[in-house]
Amino acid sequence: MGAAGQAVHIVRNHGVLALYNGLSASLLRQLTYSTTRFAIYEMAKQSVSPNGEKIGFGQSLAMAAVAGGCGGIVGTPGDMVNVRMQNDIKLPPEQRRNYKHAIDGLIRVGKDEGLKKLFNGVDWATGRAVLMTIGQLCFYDQVKGLLLSTPYFTDNLVTHFTSSLCAGAIATTMTQPLDVLKTRAMNAKPGEFSGALDLVRHTGKTGPMAFYKGYIPAFVRLGPQTILTFVFFEQLRMNFGTIPK
Repeated sequence: MGAAGQAVHIVRNHGVLALYNGLSASLLRQLTYSTTRFAIYEMAKQSVSPNGEKIGFGQSLAMAAVAGGCGGIVGTPGDMVNVRMQNDIKLPPEQRRNYKHAIDGLIRVGKDEGLKKLFNGVDWATGRAVLMTIGQLCFYDQVKGLLLSTPYFTDNLVTHFTSSLCAGAIATTMTQPLDVLKTRAMNAKPGEFSGALDLVRHTGKTGPMAFYKGYIPAFVRLGPQTILTFVFFEQLRMNFGTIPK
């Protein structure tokens, strides 16, 4: 079923509000995951380039990888609850977890399944976060620098929009395979997969495109998010920032 068909199916059978299942957990995830990786990356940039000197691709990539890894670990509990809340709609009523909100989900998982369960899928989530941060932050800076090196672009909204759109597409392409594996790992029943390789083999049985299942909805979510993030970020920098970029 395609993205449009899935949306129609959900609205028809569960109502419009079902499209927002897991919203509180998604907000919790962003507050922990995104703020951590953005903060670490920007602090690293300012440490390496206090006066706005050009940062090499390798250095930028390494900083993004470290920032993404930290963000992935911090954001895994919120991400795990988010995946479960969104997946509830697919389960029979008697199997649904029915978390009231993100905090309720965290408390119930910790109480019923142990604190360790909150970090279920942390390996996949961290790997995805590393690739996501490289795709979004590192490539945003690289694309922006490339555009500014031409006579056709200046440090304005058009450049920020173009750079963030490219970064969103790159990030979605890089992270979708790990996103699929992460979601399956977080939804898996105890003992369903013997390990990471078993999960990869199981997913790949239907062909390589199985790792890109849901690519369009992923880009529809991540593309606008990346654009809005960097457009607001650049406006804040240009109006209130003191560090040249």
